[in-house]
Amino acid sequence: MTKKNKTGIEYKIAVVIPCYRVTNHIEHVLKSIPDCIDMIYCVDDSCPEQSSSIIKKVKDSRIKLLFHEENQGVGGAVVTGYKAAIEDKMDIIVKIDGDGQMDPALVSLFVDPIINGECDYAKGNRFFRIDDVKSMPKIRLFGNAALSFMTKLSSGYWTLFDPTNGYTAVHTSVLKEIPLKKLAKRYFFESDMLFRLNTVHAVVQDIPMRAIYGEEESQLNILKIIMPFLHGHTRNLLKRIAYNYFLRDFNIASIELFFGVGLLTFGVIFGTWQWLHSIANEVTSSAGTVMLSALPIILGIQFILSFLQYDISSVPKAPLHLKLGNG
Repeated sequence: MTKKNKTGIEYKIAVVIPCYRVTNHIEHVLKSIPDCIDMIYCVDDSCPEQSSSIIKKVKDSRIKLLFHEENQGVGGAVVTGYKAAIEDKMDIIVKIDGDGQMDPALVSLFVDPIINGECDYAKGNRFFRIDDVKSMPKIRLFGNAALSFMTKLSSGYWTLFDPTNGYTAVHTSVLKEIPLKKLAKRYFFESDMLFRLNTVHAVVQDIPMRAIYGEEESQLNILKIIMPFLHGHTRNLLKRIAYNYFLRDFNIASIELFFGVGLLTFGVIFGTWQWLHSIANEVTSSAGTVMLSALPIILGIQFILSFLQYDISSVPKAPLHLKLGNG
């Protein structure tokens, strides 16, 4: 049963579920998927527990089972599902995990903003409600805060939080604008997806949700992924700045960033050299020398802050799929 928007246009909606070590929960997840979903793509990501054997027992004509001969990670599995849904001409694709931590009944919360023309991509946010935040382990809070700040910088979506949340929905016309084969295949997938969405100026919206925590353990270790994520975010930040401020466009923010980085670098290098020189020669630097070091640093920081203010105000606001004539 398809869903319709306010003007009566029908949308075909699909669900993609990457399946790896989810045999204890996948049957319940599949049986909980609402009737508004037209297709369900289960991707057996070379699961050692043979998740496919459980999936085959579920009597649902909407299920299409896909296989990976080698494990490709959550990102690789999702992309496989995305490609299959696009080939089947689905309009919106929802991605949920098969471990039972994401309630399929919430699907409409993610799909409706896209159908109503509010956004191109909707993602969950488990940190919206204070009571939920209080019950989370401190290490998880710290890790998500750090990852969220890095994601804001690299993706340009300054209002989003909980970047590793895998409960998402996206319009297929937007997916077609993204090089799917270049997306990160493992845990960096969700963060890399946001970076790619920003490069095409897609509108992203946070959806408040509650995660369902049972006896299963998350395979995402915050301490182990901080450094790899830092590397990925740094790379994406540099790419985003190059794409948005020097290749596709050149504006006042580009000038502010250029002079900001230049002045700050000069001030730090010159000031450090003068400081070491004064120590080695046991002489006091003159007021002019100090000012020549401090002023570029002050001006550089001010230029960079102005650039950040422009960047924050430039978060995409007009849904891309409407511009493409879809919906």
